[in-house]
Amino acid sequence: MSSLPAAIAAHRFGLGEPDLGVVGADAQGWLLAQIGAADPQRGTGLPSAADGLRAHDAYLRTLRQMRADGDAMTSKPIEQQFVEHFRELVQADIAARLSTAATTQRPFTERLALFWSNHFTVSIAKGASRGLAGAFEREAIRPHIAGNFEQLLGASTRHAAMLRYLDNALSAGPHSRAVERLARVQQRDGVVPRITGLNENLAREVLELHTLGVDGGYTQADVTAFAAVLTGWRAPRLPRGDEASFFDAAWHEPGAKTVLGKRYAEGPQALADVLHDLTRHPATARFIATKLARHFVADDPPPVLVDRLAKAFSDSGGDLPTVYRELVRAPEGWQASATKLKTPEELVVSSARVLRVGEAMVARGRDGGVTLMGQRVQAAPSPAGWPDRAEEWLGPEAVWKRLEWATRVGDRLGRQLDARTLAGRALGPALSDDARLQIERAADGPQALALLLMAPEFQRR
Repeated sequence: MSSLPAAIAAHRFGLGEPDLGVVGADAQGWLLAQIGAADPQRGTGLPSAADGLRAHDAYLRTLRQMRADGDAMTSKPIEQQFVEHFRELVQADIAARLSTAATTQRPFTERLALFWSNHFTVSIAKGASRGLAGAFEREAIRPHIAGNFEQLLGASTRHAAMLRYLDNALSAGPHSRAVERLARVQQRDGVVPRITGLNENLAREVLELHTLGVDGGYTQADVTAFAAVLTGWRAPRLPRGDEASFFDAAWHEPGAKTVLGKRYAEGPQALADVLHDLTRHPATARFIATKLARHFVADDPPPVLVDRLAKAFSDSGGDLPTVYRELVRAPEGWQASATKLKTPEELVVSSARVLRVGEAMVARGRDGGVTLMGQRVQAAPSPAGWPDRAEEWLGPEAVWKRLEWATRVGDRLGRQLDARTLAGRALGPALSDDARLQIERAADGPQALALLLMAPEFQRR
């Protein structure tokens, strides 16, 4: 008989296992041994950020040429042509993300990678980010999830995908050389320049969503000053070789800036200095601790757990493995009650793992039904990412979509799998007597599998 801690380790901290024997007798040890940089994603020829920028440039050059030739550009709307231009690249990114999660032998680490990718959201719902979100996860997130938060924050903030998604690639200091040059062009030719000055989007989201939190004590003046610090960090249409983002002094606002009461000199080093101080701000420690506790333990996490995680973050200077170890060892995370609800992506991934279908469920060009259940992979609706509270995923229509999805999976695989045996092996003592009885009394294999996938013990973690 598998232990309840093994079930909790496999489903709450991990991504689901077809047999809890994989976890073994030491559930905490199984998780702690996984802490480290994320494994490379599955897939060959996955695009880099530079590749994504070149794809954008190729599309714009094709568009310009067709217009110059007087081509009607087919009957398809421009938006549809744009999506089709990036389809193969986007499908490769989604397949890499889902198939890696569905097959990894380090599911705790993979869940952390997914958590941080959502924390530092870059969404392909915005055209400027299309073709870059996968590269962002591979280049800025996955290599740094087991380092210091400062490294993770810096890599995500300076990445081309983030600079474009939050419009910093178009931000220029009001007194920068670039704006002065454009002003002269306007005066000479009467042309209104596209770049007119400061864009505060990235500065605001770094403070509100990535570090301090909405109640972190910053002011509008801090947002404006930080936006000035960020000027010059660009991801233009064409990369410099393989360098997709870089600092261009011509776009940087001259002079010192004051953020959160501290003065920073002009130049590229100012961004690293601000991010260093944000990492060590008490509000950042509490904000990150709360989000981790909410993701892994409860929608309304126990304050005592948040306090311990925040202390581990602060005392270690933002060392993420230290925080992860504190999380794994916290008794609050090992309570029997499963209150967290799997998102559609988590449900598809855990089903692929438990049913041992791995990449087959999320083959290239498919997402296993994630979109049909209301969550487009890598396409969160806002910079805040996908919600991490059960109530956001429990509306009547959302539950009905899950039932439809489970029924389709049952119809496709239910005659090949013994759901009754699988339920016991995958959930062990976490499976309630009521759910076990319903699965055992199912009319046939497809119905039994659908009941397993819809069981509260499987839907929740």
